[in-house]
Amino acid sequence: MAGRAGAQAPSPPAAAPAGLGVGGASSKIFQVTSTASGKVQGIANGPTWEFKGIPYGAPTGGKNRFMPPKKPASWTGVRECFAYTSVCPQTQADIRGEYGQLIMWDRQVGGMGEDCLSLNVWTTSTDRSARKAVLVSFHGGGFATGSGNAPGFDGKNLAYYGDVVVVSVNHRLASFGYTNLAGAGAPEAFKYAGVTGVMDLVASLQWVKDNIENFGGDPSRVMIFGQSGGGAKTSTVLAMPPAKGLFHRAAVQSGSALRLVTPEAGAATAEKFLKQLGISKANMGDLQKVSWQQILEAQTAAGGNFSPVIGTDALPNHPFDPSAPAVSADVPVIVSTTLEDAALGLTNFTLTEDGLRVLFDQRWPGKGKELVALYRRYDPIATPFLIQAQAFTDAGGRRAAYTQAARKAALGAAPAYVYQWNWRTPAYDGQFGAVHGIDVSASFHSYRDGFFAGSTAGKKMADRLASTFAAFAKTGDPNNGHIPPWKPYSDAQRNVMLFDNDTRQEVGPRAEIRAWWDANPPAAGPRG
Repeated sequence: MAGRAGAQAPSPPAAAPAGLGVGGASSKIFQVTSTASGKVQGIANGPTWEFKGIPYGAPTGGKNRFMPPKKPASWTGVRECFAYTSVCPQTQADIRGEYGQLIMWDRQVGGMGEDCLSLNVWTTSTDRSARKAVLVSFHGGGFATGSGNAPGFDGKNLAYYGDVVVVSVNHRLASFGYTNLAGAGAPEAFKYAGVTGVMDLVASLQWVKDNIENFGGDPSRVMIFGQSGGGAKTSTVLAMPPAKGLFHRAAVQSGSALRLVTPEAGAATAEKFLKQLGISKANMGDLQKVSWQQILEAQTAAGGNFSPVIGTDALPNHPFDPSAPAVSADVPVIVSTTLEDAALGLTNFTLTEDGLRVLFDQRWPGKGKELVALYRRYDPIATPFLIQAQAFTDAGGRRAAYTQAARKAALGAAPAYVYQWNWRTPAYDGQFGAVHGIDVSASFHSYRDGFFAGSTAGKKMADRLASTFAAFAKTGDPNNGHIPPWKPYSDAQRNVMLFDNDTRQEVGPRAEIRAWWDANPPAAGPRG
């Protein structure tokens, strides 16, 4: 099947009532629809309507800081939603990093502030009868940086190509969303301070349930997905009882979080944070009086892991350890990695073959020669830099992904599907390979960006993954006319779809490499 998923010819957005957009009306350029809080006006961008900066929660500063999200205040008249709004305060990406430049991570537009509980919607129709499947994107950046406003999460191409509604979400990050204050002696009122960031995500899904029909969406077909930190967020929401029933499929891309932060570890980080602010039990109320700039300064100075803390009714347990969460047992899941995920954090591009062996010997004493030979049997032409990235990925994130999928499948209630993205970007002279994040662009059908540069081969890869995500959102089954047949994964039947120029399903790909890591397991990382 060529062209758009669903094979429809390009067309303008669904017709709006005649008239001008002045004063909050609808026209061929502007579209007005309703939310529970008031009317919003979006703008046409080719065949899609864009609604940016819609509040799904109240500002999170002052008395709302470190508290569960509250509903936004209602407004009268029509709210213009043409531009992105504030993102959670965060440290900026260093422009000296080539990977950051590649993914444009320095472009978190909309300004910063604590009025950051907003979302963005892209749709080709605001007709309630359209009943399109909905894809809700949780952005990457760990639990500390990024936003749903970043260029990589622009949903207009996917909304049109996949004939779906796309939503991207902004929420609280790092210390603003994940400080275990109660564990550090704060009053009971702060009991959810270690998990408010993912409670924001649940609030955004509640907004989708309550409002998405007015954007042409079907609240009974909602898919959550995210890559890297967005995958970790998706893993987390799968384990949250308050989120049950608010979504119906999920995809975790290079972000399989098996474990999160324990209350004890979260309390230790919170104590360092409070010390930086000069706050103790005696003046705990000052937490809601200092500026957000002071909060960000203290967070940076304190260090530590500001990630969701388990142990409340919002997030009782680790997401996928020791097993997959029963609360989302009926939700089918896609789990994925890229061949060279770990390349995002590496800069030794001139690594030699001898240097690779020495590096492996340093990491895994006495195993360097054996490991190089093993990887070269599967990939004789990749640069030593990319072989290094493959090994680091296999030792870490890919192990977690396979474990997550196997534990999901073991529940026996809904399928898990696994893919590995092998197609290498030609960007930066091809040095990054099939790097972390490349499949984000493909899933959003954004083949114009730095990874794909509008190439014919890149567009074909974007067609394949975007069609797969659209099909999965619509039916809970990723199979579609752009890829070969894809069977569910289990530990007994290790079916993996390999996205490459010759996209194909294999059973147990690179089996010898996986067996080697099973026999030589590294220490568990912070996410399991």
